Amino acid sequence: MRSIKQPGAPVTDRIQWVEARGRAFSFRLEAGVPLLEAARGGFAAEGFAGGVLNFRRGALGPFAYVMPALSKTGENAAFYSDTYRPAGVTHTRLGSMTLGMRDGAPFFHCHGLWTEADGRAGGGHMMPDETVVAEPFAVEAFGLDGAMFVAEPDPETNFKLFGPVAAASSGARTTSRAFALRLRPNQDVAFSLEEFCRAHGIARAKIHGGVGSTIGARFTHGGVTEPFATELAITAGTVASGPSGAPEATLDIALIDYTGGLAEGRLVRGDNPVLMTMELVLEVLS
Repeated sequence: MRSIKQPGAPVTDRIQWVEARGRAFSFRLEAGVPLLEAARGGFAAEGFAGGVLNFRRGALGPFAYVMPALSKTGENAAFYSDTYRPAGVTHTRLGSMTLGMRDGAPFFHCHGLWTEADGRAGGGHMMPDETVVAEPFAVEAFGLDGAMFVAEPDPETNFKLFGPVAAASSGARTTSRAFALRLRPNQDVAFSLEEFCRAHGIARAKIHGGVGSTIGARFTHGGVTEPFATELAITAGTVASGPSGAPEATLDIALIDYTGGLAEGRLVRGDNPVLMTMELVLEVLS
């Protein structure tokens, strides 16, 4: 399987996880509000301090983003581009967000694909402090109670990355058992989730959120993304019993690579290793 050497030594536990409770809900992001505050307010209205969300068509402006890029210093296996600030209103096609805390304040990690005002198709990593909701749009969220994604220094990748940590209960109404996860580098996304479910007695689960990167990508429709550095959003995902009776993960994703190539489709199980990180929530169905 493909792998990329990281600047730091790998830790033994390849999946960072916290068991929690949660609930799926939807809300609207209101126009004129910074995207970070709009997301935070939507979760807070349901009693949650954080969680994950997915969205389709939306409108953002002002808007700022970065793309994956090669590292110029060698201090990281890959890095980010300079910041892009397209004029006018950018219309999203899809996206996934992790909402948590960084340096004691709300913060998000959000990847998506979009079309800029001049018709250019793009994608990447949205900048929380420079992105504003231009027109109201709906999102599908999953709030966490008992866990929070917190950005902390990660010696393996030499980045400050979101990972789940235990958190005090907020008393929010919940409906489901859930696990907040971060997959570490150089392990297949699907196989890692399947092994986690086997180890925790999970027969069926729904994936919510899903923000991270893979070392290129291999799709079941035959498409291949060769450039190794990507920004990826999971658009739909489940874990369910396969033909053998063991858990199998189905992951539909969208990405942009460091050359600007866009790709969408279902990941091949066993051939899509994590580059830097993969954050998501598993809602346990059975």
